Amino acid sequence: MLKEFRTLIPYVKKRILQYLAGLFFLLVTNGGQLYLPQLLRRAIDTIVSGTFTMRSIIPIVLWMVGIAVIVAAGRYLWRYFLGGASRHIEAELRERLFVHLQALSSTFYGKMKTGDIMARMTNDMNAVRQASGFALVSFVDGFFMTIAILAIMLSRSPRLTLLSISPLPIITIGVISFGRVIGEQFRRVQEGFSELSDMAQESLTGIRVLKTFVRESTFGKRFLEKNMDYSNRNMVLVRTWGVLFPAVGFLAGITTLILILVGGRAVIEGSLSPGEFTAFLAYLQMLIWPMLGAGFTINMIQRAGASLSRINRILDEQPDIRSPEQQPPEPEPATGPAGQPVRGEIRIRNLSYAYPGTERAALRYIDLEVPAGSILGILGKTGSGKSTLVQLLPRILDPPPGTVFLDGRDVRLYPLAELRNSVSMVPQDTFLFSTSIRENIAFGSRNGDERLIRQVAGISTIERDYSTFPAGAQTIVGERGISLSGGQKQRVAISRALASDACLYIFDDSLSSVDTETEDAIIRGLLPFLRGKTLILISHRISALKTADQVIVLENGRIVQQGTHEQLLEQKGFYADIYRLQQLEEALRKKK
Repeated sequence: MLKEFRTLIPYVKKRILQYLAGLFFLLVTNGGQLYLPQLLRRAIDTIVSGTFTMRSIIPIVLWMVGIAVIVAAGRYLWRYFLGGASRHIEAELRERLFVHLQALSSTFYGKMKTGDIMARMTNDMNAVRQASGFALVSFVDGFFMTIAILAIMLSRSPRLTLLSISPLPIITIGVISFGRVIGEQFRRVQEGFSELSDMAQESLTGIRVLKTFVRESTFGKRFLEKNMDYSNRNMVLVRTWGVLFPAVGFLAGITTLILILVGGRAVIEGSLSPGEFTAFLAYLQMLIWPMLGAGFTINMIQRAGASLSRINRILDEQPDIRSPEQQPPEPEPATGPAGQPVRGEIRIRNLSYAYPGTERAALRYIDLEVPAGSILGILGKTGSGKSTLVQLLPRILDPPPGTVFLDGRDVRLYPLAELRNSVSMVPQDTFLFSTSIRENIAFGSRNGDERLIRQVAGISTIERDYSTFPAGAQTIVGERGISLSGGQKQRVAISRALASDACLYIFDDSLSSVDTETEDAIIRGLLPFLRGKTLILISHRISALKTADQVIVLENGRIVQQGTHEQLLEQKGFYADIYRLQQLEEALRKKK
């Protein structure tokens, strides 16, 4: 369990001065607390001595007030330094986790659910924060206060001390034993929270589907089951705590009872003064917390260890796709092998690709050359390998070595940032951020050029829809663009891609949700805007592909036809069949 804490070592070293300052003020606070019973002893003995005067008691009272002020200030300062350090560690670890998550490949997200990730970034982080702050306080209190109090009490009356504290080791042993059980129970609670979070996230993300199929009540029941399961796991933990604290209170009460019986007799016999008895009682009450503190420390370490184990499982994940180690930091602008700006020439040699964990090849024996500044059209049935092919270019999927080249250089030899800065892609699954339309478009621009943002909005024709939105370009689109239609989302995504300064643009069936007139308008705007750039256009509509310099037809992962629009029309095959079918559909539509 302790090996999981290796993750925190760099963060603790970074804030070692804060920890030292916090420990100093914690010791000052503890020292003040230890001295107060001595002042109380002197005050009571002075009062019962029979020579009591206000002049004799006022200095003691002033000392008690002064020590109390020091204790209060020390308590504030140790909380400030130790609590602040733990909060900073929590924030930095959460940031590290988020950055690492962005670097992981899509295969990781295929096996890890969003709700589980969110639980690790929230509940588990809270447990880590407590261990890096309050657990240290509990440990220091448990160690320093126990030794100091026992030394003081034993120096006054060894027999009374040993009799009074005899139940306290049972408290510590019990809390330590319970700590192991609580650690396992806490792990199960965290896992339950992950399942509950994932259920809620999936239900809300798919709310349209739920409403369409009228499955709200079904998912409500599923959520209730998850919620009750999470509640039951918490109740198991609560019951454990519920047994622990009354037991601790009972044993603590016995220590007080022993002190009253044995110490009270000593006071009557005159071997112990009333002031010393009061001081003993105060020290005994103070000693209960350090004994508990040992248990709390172990409990928090157990909790944090379980949480760090879950966090470390993500941090230990390595991305499937990485930049080559020998490459320098990201250059600007992206350059090809000769130090010139990347032009966008694509060459693919004998490419075969199968997804990890599968035996069937998604692509087989692909050979293709796309000159820089040209347009490549891709047509094929669903599952023919179109999206797989274009995702290999920016290494969203990793191609085999020596198969995919950009400007004559294997894409695997480019630093990832350089390669992906050179490619602008509009994927099939359009994703928009929960912000305004304008900000979604500007996301693709490196400098936020307003003129460019307006220009690309005009090319995608989304600009003409601004008048229908409540706040025009500043309209908030909602989560994943839920307030926009499919065609509007695609056009915003096209604008975002065009706003980037890339050499290669990939449109993966990104015109499927727009009508043919809008498609024609977009294509007419694209061609002059992307002049000199390489464009790959995947579409099921021949009308979008006919402007391409060359078109390939994929079937079962292989190129079965290749040529210009005119050449493919002359051949018998899928391309000509689809063209005739779409021409017939267009003629029928016009007749209506």
